Amino acid sequence: MKLFYSYVLCFICAFTYAQDKTHTSYYDVNYFKGNITLHNDEILHLIKGHPEGVILGWNKKTFGFEEWEQRYNYPDYGVSFVYQNLKNEVLGKNYSLYAHYNFYFFNRNLMMRIGQGLAYTTNPYDKENNFRNIAYGTQLMSSTYVVLNYKKERIIDRFGLQAGFSLIHYSNANVKAPNGSTNSTTFNLGITYNLDDEQPEYQYTLGENDRKFTQPIKYNVAFRTGVNESDLIGSGQFPFYIFSGYADKRINRKSAIQLGTDVFFSNFLKELIYYRSVAFPEEGGSGNEDHKRIGIFVGHELFLNKTSLVSQLGYYAYYPFEFEGRVYIRAGLKRYFTKKWFAALTLKSHGFRAEGVEFGIGMRL
Repeated sequence: MKLFYSYVLCFICAFTYAQDKTHTSYYDVNYFKGNITLHNDEILHLIKGHPEGVILGWNKKTFGFEEWEQRYNYPDYGVSFVYQNLKNEVLGKNYSLYAHYNFYFFNRNLMMRIGQGLAYTTNPYDKENNFRNIAYGTQLMSSTYVVLNYKKERIIDRFGLQAGFSLIHYSNANVKAPNGSTNSTTFNLGITYNLDDEQPEYQYTLGENDRKFTQPIKYNVAFRTGVNESDLIGSGQFPFYIFSGYADKRINRKSAIQLGTDVFFSNFLKELIYYRSVAFPEEGGSGNEDHKRIGIFVGHELFLNKTSLVSQLGYYAYYPFEFEGRVYIRAGLKRYFTKKWFAALTLKSHGFRAEGVEFGIGMRL
């Protein structure tokens, strides 16, 4: 009788575990090879050979037990590691660690991965020993990569195949000059391995009116800071401060549109203004021009659970000193800790020229 009860207890535990299982996970390994694209003539001398490397990933699959998972067609999320040999002694090798999301299309046959993380390069710029490497001015950099794969899981037992294309970007976002950066476009081929024999059923619990969502206009204030340097090597790193105020309006559960203003206190411009007045007096600069700028912007915020993706397009309304043009772009991540408070990590740039990585905190009222 005791043995019978033991079997019953084991069955109940196993059944409960199966019922409570809301995620599964898998590994993927991808080999890639391709080219460094020419986005800046200054790095032409660095484009040699065909960079290659490996992408290793751990992925957690979702099945819609949380509503946001259903809205985004049951994405994966996880961490990944990239090793890349740039096939150039000047550039060296890069090792990167990322957090990523996988999004699926066309009956889950097409997978798009977006990863953001940090990279370590083995041979950064050095004015004496490696002055040709104007792409990587620091040993630690930010990195973004995008993968687009055709994917089939469980072709043989737990093993599957995937193949497609990837774009890998490395930049220190002008934390220190130089910062030519690189973009690699590659072809990749890989295998997947599922860690679980079975997986839960996909959930379909969203109501017909789920897309109907109304919310009053919200007002936001944010403070951002960081350090950066002008494109003049050796001109020095300086802190910057940005104060922002903007309104946003949720147009559905996924998206909000934004309208606001930024006030920039960019201390590296003080040094640049003085330098240009001395080095290029024919330009007519006095050296006393205001280093502050004021911009107005429109933006979009895409909500994924407590994380959101931010993209903004701005124009300097107050622009006393010419630097990289009047149009600027901001893109990055926000993380909500409560319904009001958030932290942000964003990149501000002028076209393909980054100005700085911004660490921010704010409130949505």
